[in-house]
Amino acid sequence: MTSERATSGAAPTPDGIDVLVLGGAGVDTIVYVPQLPLPPADSHLVPAIESRAGQTGDLVALGTHTLGLRTHHLDLLGDDQAGDLVRAFHAEHGIPLTEAPLANGTKRAVNLVAPDGRRLSLYDGSRAPDTERLPAAALADLAARSRHAHVSITQPCALALPALRAAGLTVSTDLHDWDGANPYHETFALAADLVFLSTAALTDPERTMRRIAADGRAEVVVAMAGEAGAWLLVDGQLSRVPAVAPPEPVVDSNGAGDAFVSAFLFGWLTGEPARVCGRYGAVAGGHACTVPANRTGAIGRPELLARAAELAVPTGP
Repeated sequence: MTSERATSGAAPTPDGIDVLVLGGAGVDTIVYVPQLPLPPADSHLVPAIESRAGQTGDLVALGTHTLGLRTHHLDLLGDDQAGDLVRAFHAEHGIPLTEAPLANGTKRAVNLVAPDGRRLSLYDGSRAPDTERLPAAALADLAARSRHAHVSITQPCALALPALRAAGLTVSTDLHDWDGANPYHETFALAADLVFLSTAALTDPERTMRRIAADGRAEVVVAMAGEAGAWLLVDGQLSRVPAVAPPEPVVDSNGAGDAFVSAFLFGWLTGEPARVCGRYGAVAGGHACTVPANRTGAIGRPELLARAAELAVPTGP
């Protein structure tokens, strides 16, 4: 990846947007459990159950916004308490939000979080039926003012991809725990210039990464592997991004992937080479693991750059 390509895309207007985030707005109910998997039982006493806004699109928007990129979030929300939590989240952090009604209610999930920070997410599939659409006029207006779009794989974002292409934007997406076969995810995988995914459900991550690059338009494919770091595929060359030790004890892995994506995009949109973008992502992902699941927080630009610079200094003879 070169600086020239990294800074490509539609030129923003004076009131422009660096990152237009589509989809992924919702509420997680956090349940702290004694262990994962839970042992069979009729009931478990847990330390706390809390609900907070901050699903994947919310957290990517928070990350890019905190790093100083002009960010705007577009999604469907319900006229309900969960929607109010999402609106309050954006207002609190100063992230512009454009919404349209979601008849079935705001997207939600239940996250089971173990003491070691691992999580299991249970998503409510009833909230965004196939008949829902992002508002075409708002999408066209926001795309015309944006440099780049990050597209969540939540319904109905796949239908927005042609409009983003027509506007000349570069596009990224996160396939999360794709198994490499589900056709729903493949639509996003083959339409994006920058593809993120987890290795969690992949038997052969390199093969899947190379297929994405060969069959689609991706310049960069990033496979995130948690504590094992990540893998980068750029111009046919596969390289490893080492994990970065969190600066404080790990309390929750929720949002670590979104933090990685946000920091990588920050590097990519400011013209850094892929290896530097990966280092940014690893630093931000490690930082996110120190933030409890019942609140949200993102690393700021000064801390990110300082920690990444420390890692870049050669050590030893």
